[in-house]
Amino acid sequence: MDKITKSHYMSRIDEKLTDLPWYVAEYIDTRKRKLSHTTLLNYCHDYIIFFDWLVAERFAASSRKEVELSVLEKLTVREIESFLTFLEYQLSNSKLTINRKLSALKSLFDYLQNKAETVELKPYLERNVMAKIEFNAMKETQETIANRIEGKILRADDFELFRQFVAYDFGAQNRDNKRLYQFHEFNRERDTAIVSLILGSGLRLSEVAGINLEDLDMNKGLVRVIRKGNKEQYVYFSEQAKADLDNYIKVREARYKPEKSETYLFLAAPIGRKGKNRRLTPRSIEKLIEKYATAYGKPALTVHSLRHSFATRYHQENNDVPRLRNQLGHSSIQTTMIYTHLTDEEMRKAVNNMDK
Repeated sequence: MDKITKSHYMSRIDEKLTDLPWYVAEYIDTRKRKLSHTTLLNYCHDYIIFFDWLVAERFAASSRKEVELSVLEKLTVREIESFLTFLEYQLSNSKLTINRKLSALKSLFDYLQNKAETVELKPYLERNVMAKIEFNAMKETQETIANRIEGKILRADDFELFRQFVAYDFGAQNRDNKRLYQFHEFNRERDTAIVSLILGSGLRLSEVAGINLEDLDMNKGLVRVIRKGNKEQYVYFSEQAKADLDNYIKVREARYKPEKSETYLFLAAPIGRKGKNRRLTPRSIEKLIEKYATAYGKPALTVHSLRHSFATRYHQENNDVPRLRNQLGHSSIQTTMIYTHLTDEEMRKAVNNMDK
């Protein structure tokens, strides 16, 4: 993540913290060296939901910023369970999302009880209710996860069809809509390169958004990315991705007119007569894929499912889990093993088809 993007995230985090209690800002400050800026921003969103709930349920003061530590210390297990029920039934959060928000709260409360100290060297909280709350049980096996993913990915034959749709067919489909057609014509090399890169490398959304021109080695088909845990890695991409990136780079300067300092690989189209260029954000890339996927007739396709598509195809053609793990940047090989279940199902279908 470059300095400008980090600065943007930090500004958003600081903005959120102005409306949160002082001890939350203190906690976030202690985590800036160890957690990514996107994680910290998600934490802020989670805390806003929690403190707003405390205010709405009249456990606390009239605003989230004024919630005192004594309020947190007096919360009961039953009251926290009510909050988790609120997340599930009022906000329609999945069990996985609830676990993530609960993790953010547990981390905050742990800091307040076990790490933060008053001037008298006493903990901010004597009692930590969050330590008594259990996460939702997640009993999905790798095979269950594989089955869930199976219907949301592209198969080998679809790779080129979807790429062609992004490059050409979407524009033809919307020729009568002047605004959509012109916008597609302006950005189609960029959008094709994005899709082709994900399908040809399995990069994560944040990794694609964070690439700069100097991170590319077009001769070797490598791109430098910052993976989870702030780890630097060089990742291979396919020949098709290389060709589509080359086509985009050829038009990038003339079309988007970036300043010399703007070395972001994927640029957003300037808005207005004097609009400035900016890096295409992760959310913009998500929306871009959503647009094409819906028009293509597969609305379940996301950036993450394109990554899954790459991984499934790689395993089918190479059957090399350790190398796939490295390519995807998985910390655990168990995560990579999901793709063996996906291809096992395809093998079962192939064998059954022999009887027809």
